[in-house]
Amino acid sequence: MRNKYIIITFFSALLLAFTACRKENTSWKNDWVAPIINDTLSLENFYNDSTLIAGANGTIDLDFSRTILDLGISDIVKIPDTSIAQFFYPAFGFTVPPGVDIFNDIEEHALMIPGIQLKKIRVYSGKINIKVFNPLNTTAIYKVNLPGVTKNGIVFEQTYSVPGGSQANPGTSTAILDVSGYEMDLRGVNATHFNVIQSQLTVKTDPSGPSIALSTSNEFKVEASIQNLTVDYALGYFGNQIISDTSLLSVPYLNNIVSGLIDLPALDLQVEIENGMKVPVKGIISLIENTNANNQTVALNASSLGQPILLSPAIGSWNTLQASQNSLSFNSSNSNIEQLLENLGSTLNFGYSIQLNPLGNVNGGWDEIFSTSRIKVKLKAQMPLQLMADGLTLIDTFNVNLKQSSPSVTVSSGKLILEAVNAFPMQGEVKLSFLTEQGFTLHEVFGTAAILSADYGVVDPVDNLRKKTSVIEFVFPEALIADLELIKKLKVEVKLDTPDPINTNNHSVAIPFGAFIGVKLKTAFQTKIVY
Repeated sequence: MRNKYIIITFFSALLLAFTACRKENTSWKNDWVAPIINDTLSLENFYNDSTLIAGANGTIDLDFSRTILDLGISDIVKIPDTSIAQFFYPAFGFTVPPGVDIFNDIEEHALMIPGIQLKKIRVYSGKINIKVFNPLNTTAIYKVNLPGVTKNGIVFEQTYSVPGGSQANPGTSTAILDVSGYEMDLRGVNATHFNVIQSQLTVKTDPSGPSIALSTSNEFKVEASIQNLTVDYALGYFGNQIISDTSLLSVPYLNNIVSGLIDLPALDLQVEIENGMKVPVKGIISLIENTNANNQTVALNASSLGQPILLSPAIGSWNTLQASQNSLSFNSSNSNIEQLLENLGSTLNFGYSIQLNPLGNVNGGWDEIFSTSRIKVKLKAQMPLQLMADGLTLIDTFNVNLKQSSPSVTVSSGKLILEAVNAFPMQGEVKLSFLTEQGFTLHEVFGTAAILSADYGVVDPVDNLRKKTSVIEFVFPEALIADLELIKKLKVEVKLDTPDPINTNNHSVAIPFGAFIGVKLKTAFQTKIVY
């Protein structure tokens, strides 16, 4: 989410000229003029990332289109791990010859899926652990069928030759079965239920074995454990599920903006809900608010906020699905959208809720969700990167080390010299504050001039960009030189404006495509050698 407010990225270009060296502590050396930074700062790293795009007339446009919510079948249909068991006890004792069925029965088992009534699913991945128990003292043949569970039209069936045992210590056989790609009819034996899986157990005496005497205490058992089942298709009624949350979009760097104003052009912000499931849906956008570094929060005020948005089911199936859509539009005539964005907060909160089947089971349990079905909440907005800044102030602080390298060679005077080639149509006044380890301000040094706006410059025929070169000095007073070893932090403060070269008032400016600021920063010190 770091580009949600890319509109201020170019504000940071001036500040970054000082913070680019923050990975290593600064160390001052004696009796030299040395470069610290020689770099070009621009917005090119953000081009083509869906936020900054080339606009008309060689300018930059902002595209705020973002997906806030993206739900799929796995978010709606969650099948818990389920264990089922089927038992058989002979009704009376008798002797069974070899190769005869002694048990053949179908049972139904409920899948505990609260709030959802599934008639049919297709398994994307999952497994069934099966264990069968034989209480006879000779081998028995167990056949396990799952009626309604099919793959390519073939019913799920497994046969096991289970070694003999006893009632106290039955013989066992186990298997782990991959059920990926199987379809499951969950309507039960009579196709009138939901969330029901069937099992059929057939037990046969060993055709090559002896006759077997059965007892009413003999327990024939099959245990099945369904695990990690995910689906890529579901048919049924998916209940009145409500997915409600607040999405936090954070741009921490905006906390560096401490004061000042900007004025943005008119903006049309759209929040769109898209329903790609064959289920009726109701959506509500309940909250849009922005909080800045001064803990000032601006909430969006609009009559449509908090009102239900109804969406009909999608049509088609699988890759032919056509989603239904509905949207809310916020502009300067029906909301305070400009004030919200001009608050320049580092956090933007979106509150929303999505409800399935708001009117109940109106389709009789024949709703469908495919692997290609999505419910999305999208934010859409596009406008020219154009604004007016008035005293917009950014601050950043980083560690420095100004300890002198030799006790016999000391700095007697010094300054920083900044040469800036500015192709942005805005200018900045820079102030440096030198702090102790605890953050106490020892000294403040203002630049001798501002970094002037490109509007005061001339057009470079090579790249067709208007540019202005400025040279600014930061002269260190004697008191600062004396306190060099106490200074552990450097705070950089940049105040930005968009002046009009004709009448000097701030005015709205468009940012040209390819705008940059080239910076060269160097130290210049005079030293005193003590013998």
